[in-house]
Amino acid sequence: PVVSLTPRERDVAILTCRGLSAKEIGVELKLSYRTVETHRANLLTKFGARKLPELVAKLTGMPL
Repeated sequence: PVVSLTPRERDVAILTCRGLSAKEIGVELKLSYRTVETHRANLLTKFGARKLPELVAKLTGMPL
């Protein structure tokens, strides 16, 4: 299924897949870590993932 992401969600998704923490992503994108957590929560919902590793697997196309 096609999932539409905002540009900021896309940035957070890319950096999450690179293994950065919410605080590291916040520093990189000049956001608070809470804002990053909100974007991650939106990504989890959009991709139907329950936990962050599941989201990363879905984003990278890895089998679960």
